[in-house]
Amino acid sequence: MKQIVNIADGGTEVLKIQESTKPTPQSSEILIRIRAAGLNFADIQARKGQYADAPSKPCVMGYEVSGTVDEVGEGVDKEWKGRPVVAMTRFKGQAEYVVVSTDQVFEKPDLLTFEEAAAIPVNYLTAYVLTEVMGGLKSYESILVHNAGGGVGLAAVDISRHIGAKIFGTASSHKHEILKSRGIDEVVDYNNHDWLDWIRSKTNQQGVELVIDPLGGRHWKKSYRALRATGRLGMFGVSSASKRNTGRWKAKWDLLKTVLKMPFFHPIPLTNKNNGVFGVNLGHLWHETGKARQWINTIKEGIDDGWVRPRVDQTFPFSKVQEAHRYIEDRRNIGKVVLIPDYE
Repeated sequence: MKQIVNIADGGTEVLKIQESTKPTPQSSEILIRIRAAGLNFADIQARKGQYADAPSKPCVMGYEVSGTVDEVGEGVDKEWKGRPVVAMTRFKGQAEYVVVSTDQVFEKPDLLTFEEAAAIPVNYLTAYVLTEVMGGLKSYESILVHNAGGGVGLAAVDISRHIGAKIFGTASSHKHEILKSRGIDEVVDYNNHDWLDWIRSKTNQQGVELVIDPLGGRHWKKSYRALRATGRLGMFGVSSASKRNTGRWKAKWDLLKTVLKMPFFHPIPLTNKNNGVFGVNLGHLWHETGKARQWINTIKEGIDDGWVRPRVDQTFPFSKVQEAHRYIEDRRNIGKVVLIPDYE
């Protein structure tokens, strides 16, 4: 089978298509023939050596796939064979086949294409934990979604809209029309405006109850300043550390600078301001499969009811994975970027 291999830290030239042996499912495992694989910003940072949780190189990345069950291991109901499914993968998802535990597999919703199904696990689970599970967003509250045009951002807009909250967002101006059509109430171009002054002007200088921020570094301090009383800041990435066309050591230096600019939140100011801060890393929730299944079931209900609407911005064949990485690095996507196997 063919797979996308990160052979070393660096630019897109380190992404290679290589041949590997088709895996065999063991007990309680299934083998999926992949029809679509999600591409996330974590994959970009892993390629550059900025993602601490990535496996040692050479490695195959990929957290989420959709496809059909090709084989089942011992102890697995044979009726799974041939079913269309969606799965969370702890890497190795950007390949023609992947083996996963049955705990990580869900039936693909009939309403979704394989490409749309591959856009669900990472983006919607992350957004759901940020807004509902840990963010506790209520219908009478407001939320500020940074990078609202990204995969997690659009998912958060869907969920916040379903909750009934007031939704503010930051995004490049060419994304505004689509964001408004998705239900965002107000959006500002962070390239041309001070978004903190903007959000204060929109909220009578009070701020919002929830900010979700994937930027990292000094941006988290600014986002914290956008909170009103009882407000929460949800942090889930350090995308500001990733710059286009940087070499291996420059990428590591950019990450270090970003980390050094991160704020420290002392409990006394937090208590006096009645604010909270929390972080979300979906890759560190593998031991919570029971909770994850409940969250996925809620999201699947949202698909059936029409308020979960994954948007696939672009699909790229495996053979153009370098182009796909550059597309995300340039922040051109509005929604999900998906990789499609193009080898037989």
